[in-house]
Amino acid sequence: MPSSSYDPKEMRFRNLGPSGLRVSLFSLGGWLTFGGSVDDAATRDIMRAAYEGGINTFDTAEVYADGECEKSMGKAIRELGWERSDLVLITKVFYGVRGSAPQDPNATGLSRKHIIEGTNASLRRAGLEYWDVVMAHSPDVTVPMVEVVKAFNHLITTGKCFYWGCSAWSAEQISEAYGIAERLGLDPPLADQSQYSALHREPVEKDYLPLYRKHGLGLTIWSPLAWGLLSGKYNDGIPKGSRFDLNAGGTFSGAIASLQSPEGQAKLERVRRLAAIAEQLGCSTAVLALAWAAKNPHVSTVILGASKVEQVRENLQALHVLDKLTPDVLQQIEAALDNKPAPLPTFGRE
Repeated sequence: MPSSSYDPKEMRFRNLGPSGLRVSLFSLGGWLTFGGSVDDAATRDIMRAAYEGGINTFDTAEVYADGECEKSMGKAIRELGWERSDLVLITKVFYGVRGSAPQDPNATGLSRKHIIEGTNASLRRAGLEYWDVVMAHSPDVTVPMVEVVKAFNHLITTGKCFYWGCSAWSAEQISEAYGIAERLGLDPPLADQSQYSALHREPVEKDYLPLYRKHGLGLTIWSPLAWGLLSGKYNDGIPKGSRFDLNAGGTFSGAIASLQSPEGQAKLERVRRLAAIAEQLGCSTAVLALAWAAKNPHVSTVILGASKVEQVRENLQALHVLDKLTPDVLQQIEAALDNKPAPLPTFGRE
């Protein structure tokens, strides 16, 4: 298939943390979809819709669908004829490919061995020569941080990736990695892949604040719709055919159970209040929630998930809502949410 030139359309771009790498404000991820519930043909169509909407950044991981997500996304890129230089491709290592060698004690984690071999294996699956970013998918308290920092820098110096980052690390772990990198003259993690939404605001709005100020840490955020709660589809129960309905005993079992708790009901009430604001702005609750997350200046990119082309196009309507989020509207949203994290103690220091 002939190559199609990248056209950013109305997409906005931000730097990935303190780096010069420009990522689309909205990106597309393959968790729970590509290589699993979504076949290769649909993956290609969804990625095409994202690309045509201005997205240049795509996220995956070695563990997604036991490596099949990387395969499916790589296959789509080849079939669509995209120029590799037009894309920002991110993968993550830690959990391994669970079905391959479960007896191998080095098939997971952040040892130098798994970071390097896991990245090499992911490149083979995706049919790529390099990743733009490789992230540590989880912290690993069994491995010295200096080993982790050196291993990811080895990937950079050998051309396997250009940058590295982390996912779900604590502020203390990120600070430790920065300290080691600075001391040794190495590259630090540029971004954390964090869960962040209007219903899940820590550690992004609290624990990481010193990291933004000191290091310019970036964020690639996942679950911006809070497992779909911010779509509003669960306001009156779990509809047939929804993600919660189809995964009642699986990945979302804990989230489904929590819906009936007082905390879960309070979250749904927040979503109902957001729906009224979305109606005033002429958009869906989901689009408002995505725009709100993207409004955070520390967010480098908001990772979208989609199992249908229409979902990509609908979610990208958030680009048109960003400028409607004036200070007055943001105050209305804050009042509707009533869940702003308490600030970190300053002990008399600013």
